[in-house]
Amino acid sequence: MTRNKLRRFLIAILVVVALVVLGGLAYLQHPLFGKLPSGERLAQIAKSPNQANGTFRNQIDTPMLTTDESQVSMWMGTIFGANNNARPSADIPATKTDLKALDVSQDLIVWLGHSSYFVQLDGQRILIDPVFSVNAAPVPRANVAFDGTSIYTADDMPAIDALLISHDHYDHLDYPSIRALQSKVKKVVVGLGIGADFEAWGYDMQTVHEADWYDTVPVGPTLQINVTPARHFSGRTFTRDRTLWAGFALVSSQRRIFFSGDSGYGPHFADIGQRFGPFDWVAVDMGQYDPRWANVHMNPEQASQAAKDLRARVLAPAHVGRFSLAPHDWDDPLKRISAAGGGDRGYELWTPQIGQTMYLDGRAQRFKAWWEGVGG
Repeated sequence: MTRNKLRRFLIAILVVVALVVLGGLAYLQHPLFGKLPSGERLAQIAKSPNQANGTFRNQIDTPMLTTDESQVSMWMGTIFGANNNARPSADIPATKTDLKALDVSQDLIVWLGHSSYFVQLDGQRILIDPVFSVNAAPVPRANVAFDGTSIYTADDMPAIDALLISHDHYDHLDYPSIRALQSKVKKVVVGLGIGADFEAWGYDMQTVHEADWYDTVPVGPTLQINVTPARHFSGRTFTRDRTLWAGFALVSSQRRIFFSGDSGYGPHFADIGQRFGPFDWVAVDMGQYDPRWANVHMNPEQASQAAKDLRARVLAPAHVGRFSLAPHDWDDPLKRISAAGGGDRGYELWTPQIGQTMYLDGRAQRFKAWWEGVGG
């Protein structure tokens, strides 16, 4: 290759690299990446006892990585690992309940897959961490839902009295879903800082309530949304922990239910149980666990203990059944939680299909081991 040809070749390479970089920077301006807190919102965050210098902290020491493996190696192994059973090879069974036709006076819960729930409590309709997108990631095909699980859209939702978002990760705060729901939502409850996303996405900020741990937001005449600690982290782009992660204890005139959000195991569960329990029903993070990030997601045995700490009458799985974010078998959480706790675990285990109604009025209900027989 002559010197001139080499020069032209190097120039062409540099141009391609520059175009890729510029394209990436342009893509990062897409609204789905959200907006970092600024201005008055930062002043509000500065008042929180759960942050230092604008960065939120867990209640106890929580290193993200719990082995000596590097973060790059960890994610490469997770993405390109050899586990062929991380996703089912057949459709997940589901039951599509007509949510608009439900009697709002009935207290009930419908699991929408992963950590998404439709709730009716005390005459109020509540939606938690809705993800209707097939891909829960900023990169196409990076986190694709299991076949058969994407049965609901925003159009299937009735008017929503309160939208609750536990934290800003893409599998919990889904930009297309939030935009599509805007006309249906009367009130939004989020952790401190997450309001910046809703403001950027066009929501009326009079309806958005940013809350710290143990703040209470009323919904309707008698229902209270108590924002509770979780043991996790936050961030949608290259910054971390600038917004608050949380769980929710919903206390009505007759019932008490709890959603953990993403959380590792910790003493906060016993504290929540003492403050707001005993609970009639809880959904607790028990999927996407790995020894390499053992502090920020629970395994099923820890989830079982958390249910006991919460003084729960009923436990339902969360963070399972729709997306694969960890290298364990897709059905491992369901198998292990079914065996956890032995014969005296102290709570009932409900394992509904996506879309199946769970009634909270004490009626007899049966939930099958629906994952058995699904292709692996």
